[in-house]
Amino acid sequence: MRAETIAVGSELLLGQISNTNAQIISRALQEIGVDVYYHTCVGDNEERIKQVFKIALERSDVIIFTGGLGPTLDDLTKETVSSFLNLPLQLDEPSLERIKDYFKKKGKPMTQNNYKQALLPEGSSPILNRKGTAPGVLLKYGEKIIIMLPGPPFEMEPMLAESVIPYLAKLSQKTIFSRVLKFYGIGESLLEEKIKDLIVGQSNPTIAPLAKMGEVTLRITAKAEDIETARNLIMPVEEEIVKRVGQYLYGFDNESIEEIVAGLLLTSKKSISIAESCTGGLMAHKLTNIPGISEVFERGVVSYSNRAKQELLNVKAETLGEYGAVSEQTAMEMARGIRITANTDIGVSITGIAGPGGGSPEKPVGLVYIGYADSKTVIVEKHLFTGDRMDIKQRSVDAALHMVRRMLKGSGD
Repeated sequence: MRAETIAVGSELLLGQISNTNAQIISRALQEIGVDVYYHTCVGDNEERIKQVFKIALERSDVIIFTGGLGPTLDDLTKETVSSFLNLPLQLDEPSLERIKDYFKKKGKPMTQNNYKQALLPEGSSPILNRKGTAPGVLLKYGEKIIIMLPGPPFEMEPMLAESVIPYLAKLSQKTIFSRVLKFYGIGESLLEEKIKDLIVGQSNPTIAPLAKMGEVTLRITAKAEDIETARNLIMPVEEEIVKRVGQYLYGFDNESIEEIVAGLLLTSKKSISIAESCTGGLMAHKLTNIPGISEVFERGVVSYSNRAKQELLNVKAETLGEYGAVSEQTAMEMARGIRITANTDIGVSITGIAGPGGGSPEKPVGLVYIGYADSKTVIVEKHLFTGDRMDIKQRSVDAALHMVRRMLKGSGD
């Protein structure tokens, strides 16, 4: 089956909110073997909704609308679909009772415009909404399946999982399964060059490169009768990729670098402390998002000023005077200082210029030094990152986490 999503809402086109529903729906459909070929977004305008709906009917088997099911005049999805298909709207009494009950439990009066949410196209079935007032709509129109869901993701997602996906899964005879390989330290162009023959010769599974901030991913996707068969199709392709570029591979699927580092720290029982300057505690924040990290994460210090670096980390005044806060020497003393004062196995430091000001020809914006210290080793890496202030902070933390990962897996204490 070929599917497409149609997101209805002028606020989406204006960039006021993101169309996360399309991502959620596509992932869910992939797992049951339904191919999503198109994502469409249209404003709250009857004629334009009709235009995109007409195109969707011509090219797709499953059409999933999100948005436009609310009680206000600009909520037009049901009305437009009903008008286009010449199917009158009819009152669904069970839906109306659920809407009334919803307001009763909230202790709020139900206004007249909420009644229209209980109107469904002739021949359709309601999709239960446990989180809000608007029921969804499931309509079989000839060989086409038309589904209408509310726009708010907290309402839409449970309805998708509980009703829509089980219904479509019974009709689908295939499963689509993906394996994501995550790489750091290699650019998208070089990675693609090393596996170019695999990409050119792909059929089932397919290989899709994707560059993100500071990393590259490869998504290997197979279609089969079941997940196990799809996995078996992916395995030899994955093994060949790892054979060629495995030195840059750091994780799989939805694993984040902080989850991987936390796992390595917990497994090795290595404690860590962090001294951050330009990143303002972002590395500590990422690690402390991981449950159980308190077993190994002792402390994080935001040593933003030179005074803090001296008082909290024992960075020498002479070092700061001669080399400056953003220097290899300061990063080294910060890493060593936090490890000693916190009495941890590992100390990490980050100092740099995040911008947009503060740079110079000798020390431009984006210059960052990352230090690592354990009982045997003290090393510093120099980086020159691009992007805005948040980009540079994010790239600095990612680089620091990858540095810790490499040391824990390789030559670290």
